[in-house]
Amino acid sequence: MLPLRMLGLLMLCSFLLCDADSTCPTERNPLVLDPPEIIEEYGNSVLVNCSTTFEKHDGMYWRAGNQSFDTEKNESVVSKLVELLDWNLKFECKVKLNDSLECSEELKVTVYKNPEVLLFVKHMDAAAEETQYDLQCDISNVAPVQKLSVRWYKNNKTIRNDSFKSTTETPENKSSVLVVNISRIENVAHLRCEAQLDFGPDGPQLPVISQTLNISSYYAPEFNTKNETDEIVVYKGENITLTCEAEGNPAPVIHWSGDGLNIPEDSNNLTITRINASSNYTCTASNYLGNITKQIRVHVIQMSTEALIATPTPNAPTTRAERCPLTLTPSEIVVRFGDPVSINCRTSVTDAAGIGWEATVGGTGFQLKSTNLTWEVEKLEEWDFDASCYITLKNGTQFWLRPNITLYQTPDTVSVSALDHGLMLEDTQTQLKCNIHNVAPVQKLEVKWYRDNKTVSTQIFNDFKVTPVNVSSTMTFTPLRGHNGSIFRCKAELHLGPKGPEVLPTVTSAPYTAVVYYKPLIKGCPSSYTTAEHKFSLDMLHCETDGNPPSMVQWYYKGELVNSSKHLTRNDSGTYTAVAENVFGRSNASVYITVEYKPSFTCNDSYVLEVNEKLQTCEPEGLPPPTLIWFKEGKMMASPLHWTKHDSGEYLLKADNTHGTAEHKLYVNVLYAPEFKEENKTKVVILSENATLDCSAEGNPLPEVQWKYTAAVNVIKSTVGRQKIITVTGATSTNAGVYICVATNKFGNVTRSVTLVIQGKTNQIRSVVIWGLLVILAILIIFILHFFIRCIRCWFGVFAAGSSVAAGVVFDPLGGLYTAPPLL
Repeated sequence: MLPLRMLGLLMLCSFLLCDADSTCPTERNPLVLDPPEIIEEYGNSVLVNCSTTFEKHDGMYWRAGNQSFDTEKNESVVSKLVELLDWNLKFECKVKLNDSLECSEELKVTVYKNPEVLLFVKHMDAAAEETQYDLQCDISNVAPVQKLSVRWYKNNKTIRNDSFKSTTETPENKSSVLVVNISRIENVAHLRCEAQLDFGPDGPQLPVISQTLNISSYYAPEFNTKNETDEIVVYKGENITLTCEAEGNPAPVIHWSGDGLNIPEDSNNLTITRINASSNYTCTASNYLGNITKQIRVHVIQMSTEALIATPTPNAPTTRAERCPLTLTPSEIVVRFGDPVSINCRTSVTDAAGIGWEATVGGTGFQLKSTNLTWEVEKLEEWDFDASCYITLKNGTQFWLRPNITLYQTPDTVSVSALDHGLMLEDTQTQLKCNIHNVAPVQKLEVKWYRDNKTVSTQIFNDFKVTPVNVSSTMTFTPLRGHNGSIFRCKAELHLGPKGPEVLPTVTSAPYTAVVYYKPLIKGCPSSYTTAEHKFSLDMLHCETDGNPPSMVQWYYKGELVNSSKHLTRNDSGTYTAVAENVFGRSNASVYITVEYKPSFTCNDSYVLEVNEKLQTCEPEGLPPPTLIWFKEGKMMASPLHWTKHDSGEYLLKADNTHGTAEHKLYVNVLYAPEFKEENKTKVVILSENATLDCSAEGNPLPEVQWKYTAAVNVIKSTVGRQKIITVTGATSTNAGVYICVATNKFGNVTRSVTLVIQGKTNQIRSVVIWGLLVILAILIIFILHFFIRCIRCWFGVFAAGSSVAAGVVFDPLGGLYTAPPLL
């Protein structure tokens, strides 16, 4: 026989472990989930079906964490709406095969929270050849972090990909920092960051992209030439233009000074007319990153000349036109360079030996016996020309006359440029330059400046050069931010007088669009704003920025940078500051934002109060403050100000404002001191009989009732319901006295007394005797009255006997008629 211990082990094995049917099958999956895996954002819900291949089972059910849901019997499919409100949620579908065996299949759940992304410049360091930027990409409120990747893009090309390590499933905040260098050759780059939770090719693709930052390479001014000093030699009385060209970002501003004197002209070129003394000039190129200077030394020398000796000829002609016998037709002419010219010369004198034209181009020579001769040039293409008509008289006297010829040429090009390479700063004096190339004659030139088709400046030149030259006109003005985008033009006009063309020869420059740089100005922000919870973010405010270069609005709350795309909640009311900043300055605007929200209750489900106490803790939250209505047993009632003992019960509270309604049920338990319904009394008990004294009281909490009395063997205490009962059995005289009932709870105590009176049996007999005598006395009184009445009847009968005997009737005054007895 096997030992008992071995036998028990075999039995346990047979029932629990050794049964081949006691484990879930491994060759096939008894439970199938659809979908088999959930990847969903926190707060969402997903419907999941669980089916089994077992035809017979004892029921199927779902289990979430430590909570099991109802078992479905006789079903092959069970469904569950999975609410993703837990970051470490574990869902299982189970099937019962018998009382001791279950099979389960766990649902793979990944709960995520898509991030919020904010990109900003953490630091900038400008050097000679490149500018280094430290960019920070803040990724907030994201889960799970181990699935997060942050990609950096430069000019739409991926330059870096960051990943993160974490073991937690709940939301976290992460940052990625990128150091990028922008070279002077590259000038401008477009940077952005992108955060994405990577769940594989079958998972959701929900990248969150930051705003794009346009960052530039900034550097201090540099001259285009490496010479620190230029030497220039000019003749005294000449005009000279000094040039100073520099590069930088922002474009540098050029300032001139000469021999310690500031020259009020900020442009690349400095024009000096009729220079008469040697001087040193300094040009300074500056921007906010630094400045450089360059010297230009101008040496003025005297032109050496030799006296020209002229031998006067006999009978030299006069130069006065009114004494000259020559007539030119036309005498004054305006000719466009390259156009034909024709002037007739004639004389009316009769002793002319001949006439001729002496000219550097198209001369005719002396024509004998001629008095009328025309000078013609098919194309007048020489600027340094001379032409004179002359006659020689027979006596050898000569007369000559030179025509007034104006040769002109409209400019080849007219253009507008900024003297500071396009950098116009608000409220800082600047200059535009009108470049006019190859124009003649300059003294006939007039330059007009236009801003948005309105004339703003006019300049006339006093240079008497007749050959084509390059000249420039400078317009000085103080730009305002309103001038940004304005169109500037300059127009070069040749005013050639009445002999010139009917239509003024004019060349207008191409439009020059002014780019005015100025610090940002925030416009349109309200001073206060009211919104509803979860429906508003700061970037929805109509706060526009006016600045150049453009800037983005960044929002601060209590001095901390906040995400402007995040929806505000009830805890976010307060003053927010919008800040816009560029390299020229910053501005801000404050907005007080009130976040309203629908009502809600945070009070308890039950309250315990004392009588006349106020309920001050169950007030609804909400903005605007909600209206509160109380209901009891379905009836609307006024809010109890002071609670009485009759107000205990269940209440329904309804709160309402413009954003919604909330309800809350609560039970109020009003506590009060004990009270007796009956007053003090006296109770009489016969000796040896039983007496019962009861005592009950009301109160909340229920009072404890106690009797105070003189103890005796025949006095028994008992409890029936809420009553305390004293039973006196076989009352004796010692039981007589005052019995006091005391009701007590934590709010006080009250007393009620019962006076017990014991009456003996002697008193009972005396009472019986007295009652007996009273009965006898009553009987005697009745008998006497009856006898007295009989006597009266008899007396009245004798008095009337004589008249009524014959009839046999007697009248009884008390009793009426009766038949008299016969007389004896």
